[in-house]
Amino acid sequence: MITIGLTTWTEHPALIGGEDRPVTLSEYAGNFPVVELDTPFYGIPRESTVAKWQAAVPDGFQYILKANQVMTHHDDRKEPVEETARNMAFDEFCQAIQPLVQAKQLQTVLFQFPPYFNRTTVNIQYLRDVRVLMGDLPVAVEFRSPSWFETPEMTADVMQYLQSLRFTNVITDEPHNLNNGIPLVETVTTPDLAVVRLHGRNAEGWFNQGQNWRKTRTLYRYQETELQELAALTKRLAAAAKDVCVIFNNNSGRDAAPNAQRLQEILGLHWQNLAPQQLDLF
Repeated sequence: MITIGLTTWTEHPALIGGEDRPVTLSEYAGNFPVVELDTPFYGIPRESTVAKWQAAVPDGFQYILKANQVMTHHDDRKEPVEETARNMAFDEFCQAIQPLVQAKQLQTVLFQFPPYFNRTTVNIQYLRDVRVLMGDLPVAVEFRSPSWFETPEMTADVMQYLQSLRFTNVITDEPHNLNNGIPLVETVTTPDLAVVRLHGRNAEGWFNQGQNWRKTRTLYRYQETELQELAALTKRLAAAAKDVCVIFNNNSGRDAAPNAQRLQEILGLHWQNLAPQQLDLF
């Protein structure tokens, strides 16, 4: 099955006729069958919060949750935590998401590592620690350091290592060069799931980390020819993985939803487990 989703649900006015207000989760779930949430990155959610998420969507709706920043070593350049505290974060995170696991609504946990999480012996071992701490839960890994992809041979070795750990390699579309960003690696490392994350191709906004970097790095609207190429990529992945999930993160200009809807059209997708959409009677 191929599914398409967006990052967060509130910031997509195209889903509500361009209205200037936050989109509700129920409204979002009337358009797409999966959403990626980054709120767990900043704070591990309470089980009561997870229950509210579940109550707002139909059965079968899927969540991709970002791992907490402590779990991905984003604290290393701030105030590194002790190993005990890091392990505790894993325990709390896994406990909090149990309702999603039990309801089969957790598609995967996204470990998006920082650019300074380089390919070192310590970090290679940490990936194995992640598997132990996450148990049998599904995990997707997105590297942001090009050190993991220095040569084709190195890339192949990294993909094989992820496969051995039962980690889904996140296939990313983003600007990249030798010192920043990562290339698109079309590889399926877990037979049950392939994940594609689309950050856009705004190289100027991506590489120039100025004052407005976080607002401009994903300022990009995919053109028709590019969406056709992404559709072909998605079909190839669907031949190798049971499920393929495409997430649009190019939303600085609110382009993610229109791009996602167009990709859905190109692929001819119709999902059965969407929430009912509110009719506009006026």
